[in-house]
Amino acid sequence: MAVSTLKGVWTRQCTAEAGRSKVDSGSHDGRMALHRAAAAGLGGDGETPSDGGRDSSIGPADWAALGWAASGARSATARSEVVDRRDSSERVTADDAERARSEIPIIAPYKPVLSPALLPIPCPPLKHHISLSNSSCQSRSESTGRIGRIVLRNALLHGDIDVVAVNDPFIDLEYMVYMFKYDSVHGRFKGTVEAKDGKLYVQGKPIVVFAERDPANIKWGSVGADYIVESTGVFTTIDKASSHLKGGAKKVIISAPSADAPMFVCGVNLDAYDSKYTVISNASCTTNCLAPLAKVIHDKFGIVEGLMTTVHSTTATQKTVDGPSNKDWRGGRAVGNNIIPSSTGAAKAVGKVIPSLNGKLTGLSFRIPTIDVSVVDLVVRLEKPASYEDIKVAVQEAANGPLKGIMAYTDEKVVSTDFVGNDASSIFDAEAGISLNPHFVKLISWYDNEWGYSKRVCDLLAFAAKKDGAL
Repeated sequence: MAVSTLKGVWTRQCTAEAGRSKVDSGSHDGRMALHRAAAAGLGGDGETPSDGGRDSSIGPADWAALGWAASGARSATARSEVVDRRDSSERVTADDAERARSEIPIIAPYKPVLSPALLPIPCPPLKHHISLSNSSCQSRSESTGRIGRIVLRNALLHGDIDVVAVNDPFIDLEYMVYMFKYDSVHGRFKGTVEAKDGKLYVQGKPIVVFAERDPANIKWGSVGADYIVESTGVFTTIDKASSHLKGGAKKVIISAPSADAPMFVCGVNLDAYDSKYTVISNASCTTNCLAPLAKVIHDKFGIVEGLMTTVHSTTATQKTVDGPSNKDWRGGRAVGNNIIPSSTGAAKAVGKVIPSLNGKLTGLSFRIPTIDVSVVDLVVRLEKPASYEDIKVAVQEAANGPLKGIMAYTDEKVVSTDFVGNDASSIFDAEAGISLNPHFVKLISWYDNEWGYSKRVCDLLAFAAKKDGAL
């Protein structure tokens, strides 16, 4: 539907229904409709704002007449409530996801635009198949399926992982090929990808494609997928993620923080892994950046307490224009021209992977209008006195030694785009940190919150498979 037609629908509806229908003033088009109605003298008792559709008294027919769901942008606004918020302690449920989908009126042929980030990307090891799964009712226009797709790219480069299947109930195979081939951040896939015989072929290798919304219905066993990467951001508890096991999978790796599943950060607490775990979490991208840095500083100098700020690039939960966001009002503001304060559980999660830091760290996030790469700003009070030079030496030794590949070190005049596609979880910026005194310092570390994190998902999967005897 063309924009001019959509405006016509709004105008006609405001004229015909003035005084009795409620207009969605929470959406951008809704507010524009109210302005037009007021200008035309069509105000009335009925023009009270709704919350954007979820609790509105307007019926589906009213929404259809208003043309509320005519564009993908409006649909994205409605569905944004159910998208993964990796750095937030707030979690949506599968019921929330289903309800959001069911409440979206469709007034024209409409195909949900979901990215393979929600895909279950089967990544089986050489001996036993592994899968990534994205089977939830989650949808988002900006980056639907971001992590699933980037994990798949990384898995294909990983020597110990053999991808055998993916799951996405919302997009067809041809569109899946397109979304995997082209990426606005990480560029075109450097290889071949095509759809053939109902399968996804990458570099000539066939990958089975499932299209199940309920993970319990995915027949992972039929393709020999033992390890599943759950990248929907919805099934993040042991109970919900365990649904994959019903289809024959043996272990699930959640690519998000979890309220109850054991969380692991490569380079920090893999020694705590036990093969008895059937569901594990790779924590968040920010925790993966912060935890290695905190470990180095704590082991060497001792952290008494600290505060973290992550300056975080745009994620799928954010909106292109102001829209309703009931749980996080500021999070509903337009991403393109705002710096948006947000909550994050990343710092507190460090206490779960480094128990001796439990209760000593907390933090917040600022969402900014860049599309990838974020940075952690860690301010800590040290137990042992240390000069900033001492700290740089300690971090560099760790980056070149036990944390090689996990941490990196730079003393160059870098900016965020210099780290797009960087494999490391945490890149310490020696030039950006400062020290107030020997006990109080500010440390800066960069991370590609998409690529580096997805690399760790694959590393954790391969580590678990080896410990389990599957590799």
